[in-house]
Amino acid sequence: MKTYNTDVTIIGGGAAGLAAAIEVNKGGKEVLILERGIELGGILMQCIHNGFGIKEFNKELTGPEYAQKFINEVNQLNIPYKLDTIVIEITLDKKIYAVNKIEGLIEINSKTIILAMGCRERTRGAINVPGFRPAGIFTAGQAQRFVNIEGYLPGKNIVILGSGDIGMIMARRLTWEGCNVKAVVEIQPYVSGLLRNEIQCLEDYGIPLITNYSLTKIHGKNRVKGVTISKVDRNFDRIIGSDQFIECDTLLLSVGLIPENELTRIAGAEISSMGGPIVDNNLETTLEGVFACGNVLQVHDLVDLVTAESKRAGRNAIEYINKRYKKKLKGIEKIHLSAGHNINYVKPDNICLGEILGEIIINFRVKNPDRRIQINIKDETNKTLYKKKKSYVIPSEMIELKINLNNMELNPKCNGLIVEVIPQLEPLIE
Repeated sequence: MKTYNTDVTIIGGGAAGLAAAIEVNKGGKEVLILERGIELGGILMQCIHNGFGIKEFNKELTGPEYAQKFINEVNQLNIPYKLDTIVIEITLDKKIYAVNKIEGLIEINSKTIILAMGCRERTRGAINVPGFRPAGIFTAGQAQRFVNIEGYLPGKNIVILGSGDIGMIMARRLTWEGCNVKAVVEIQPYVSGLLRNEIQCLEDYGIPLITNYSLTKIHGKNRVKGVTISKVDRNFDRIIGSDQFIECDTLLLSVGLIPENELTRIAGAEISSMGGPIVDNNLETTLEGVFACGNVLQVHDLVDLVTAESKRAGRNAIEYINKRYKKKLKGIEKIHLSAGHNINYVKPDNICLGEILGEIIINFRVKNPDRRIQINIKDETNKTLYKKKKSYVIPSEMIELKINLNNMELNPKCNGLIVEVIPQLEPLIE
């Protein structure tokens, strides 16, 4: 068994892994990227639509163009990477066991690890739709790969369940290819993807969006022949008598993304209720020296935000090696950050006070859309330590707050902070 030694091992060669690797290399540390695919770039390589890079490069790029900029830099910096390599185990002492067809089983001894495995799509099995298992049912990302990479059309008459970003983008893409997208069906009263995609992909091409409806049956035994959709109430229960049949030969599912956490669980890191690992403000998991970034931590709206977060993870990994590798600090106080009114989840899960006092970044999503709201951060005594007014919030847009802890009157005995979004009645000037 071949053994490698390095300062930082990054698992995942997509947008997150590439950005973190470049940051670590520029910090003077040895880094190794492990990627299970046959090329670097991750999911970006099949996202041939534009809209990437506006924040990172101040210009609009396609997914492959965005990825190629980082791949070029990785090659220029001579950062080593292993493709077609699957990590099978991460031990508590940060040994990584991986396998590929050239070297067989390999061992990597690493001072720190950055998890950047991305996320995967929720499948039909997760939504429990009645019916047989005919041909013609795909996730939206699977169909995207067929069309953009392999050159195959999944079908001709298509219904898309869910209005996630990939689903809406594929509605437009398939329309360009001559397919008939019958409808995009969404269980919520609003789209679950970005508003810009609703306008550019659905409204601009006259593709019907049916909200407050869910899929209740798939028709067909050998091939999809149609689907039945039904209106739902506030509790998402089917309303009797509201059934509609739509004839189609293909069903695409765009019903959410799930962080790829199998390796995280194998390593022994704690997982939050929203699927990603529990992290502190340094993006360090509950395992010392193991960091997480990108969509494996939380599903981001834009790849530019993934890049920014991954660069932070790279810098924090360097800090860990330089200041804390030889001697583990003990007794570090942590404040738990929890979700309050109309908050779906909040990251980080903990704020570590014993290391970095200063600016921290808090990300969260709301449960329901609202207008004229105020974002509050309160302590356990209900004292408001931070507040910010905002004109609107929607679940599909992740909110980022930059908070300076030095400006907050933190109680030394405080064990937790609560983030909440409450409606405002007075006129709002943002």
